Amino acid sequence: MGKRGGFPGGMGGFGGMNMSQLMKQAKKMQEDMEKTQEELQEKVFEASAGGNAISVAVTGAKVIKEIKIKPEVVDPEDVEMLQDLILTCINEALRKVDEAQNQSFGKYNIPGLM
Repeated sequence: MGKRGGFPGGMGGFGGMNMSQLMKQAKKMQEDMEKTQEELQEKVFEASAGGNAISVAVTGAKVIKEIKIKPEVVDPEDVEMLQDLILTCINEALRKVDEAQNQSFGKYNIPGLM
């Protein structure tokens, strides 16, 4: 009678890797990911709108650190334009954060993570 059950390579066919090695790699990956996330959260992303009339600085944790508005852009007759410029600027800064996160965590290639 032939041998039944089991997997090629012994321990579940992990390419000859035992469970201890797999756990060590998972732990290292988790530590690397945590370090990457901490670095991203501390990094500052900047964006501007209206020919640098408005600029915004946002952390990787998506906290707005600074908004600068040049005085010549402030027109009491056209508040809507100022509001639009601020929204555009903030959204661009947040998009840069998302892009940096995707690039940083994309290297880990874990399905369902992002």
